[in-house]
Amino acid sequence: MSSWKITLLAPRGVIEAALLAHEDAFDWDPEIVLSGSEVAEDKPEDWQLEAWLGRKPTRADKAAIAGLFPDRAPPLAQEKLPDIDWLTHSQQGLEPIRAGRFHVHTPDYPPLDEAGVRDFAVPASQAFGTGQHATTAGCLEMLDRMKRDGVVIRNLADIGTGTGLLAFASLHLWPRALATASDIDAVCVDVVAANAQANAVPLGAGHGELTMLVADGMDHPLLKARGPYDLIVANILAGPLIGLAPHFARSLAPGGHLLLAGLLQTQEAQVRRACRQAGLRLARRMTRGDWSILWLRKRAMARTLAGRPGGQRDW
Repeated sequence: MSSWKITLLAPRGVIEAALLAHEDAFDWDPEIVLSGSEVAEDKPEDWQLEAWLGRKPTRADKAAIAGLFPDRAPPLAQEKLPDIDWLTHSQQGLEPIRAGRFHVHTPDYPPLDEAGVRDFAVPASQAFGTGQHATTAGCLEMLDRMKRDGVVIRNLADIGTGTGLLAFASLHLWPRALATASDIDAVCVDVVAANAQANAVPLGAGHGELTMLVADGMDHPLLKARGPYDLIVANILAGPLIGLAPHFARSLAPGGHLLLAGLLQTQEAQVRRACRQAGLRLARRMTRGDWSILWLRKRAMARTLAGRPGGQRDW
């Protein structure tokens, strides 16, 4: 299958606004992959929006990209690319990262082999989540923080798992948990299976094993049957996070934990508002570059304190 690229040139602010519009586009075609970058190091305000497609762009594709610009879209140039898996190619040689007790690297680099550090080798692939993105690294750090704060997890789910990395990390921290990973993209099933084997992560349906599903959000019979969850992780996009907030809340056990990422700091208020309306409250937040990582909790059931019926509530 041939690959194509569309390029539009515009000032930095215009391109950044288009990328934000893409984040908020609920009906965006996932086959159109976007990125924004400087045209040259000596021209920091001159940017380009690049769109990659696994097909020749249609009139509808071009209209969708142009629609990201509220005013007149910049001129559009398209080109046919050599037959290369550009996502895999662009991730080759990525530098390893250290996040909390985790060291994540591609097979091009050796493991750290340091006491107390869990190495994960995740190759470049067609699935998102090799650890180098700020949101994935931030989630690893927040999971590590949860463990250090004494959080106990017996049942967890990673929604939009991509490569499986965050599910693997969660299962490492809570090795007796019942663990479920899901993604809307069926290609992730084989990706997760290969990565699990490479990193000695057991697959299966029992405690201490990972079950992989193809699902749209929480919409899967097994996801529903396995709940309620002590922990749900979702590193996806702001729009789906807002829409899924009430579903996450219903799927969490009282006092359960929700880890969200994939949202820009400019989108944080909207995501937190949706979560607050669903009965979830912020426990901790961190930022990595332009991105926010949120740890939220569901209200625990009221307890009666000794000698004080109807007293203080747990969180």
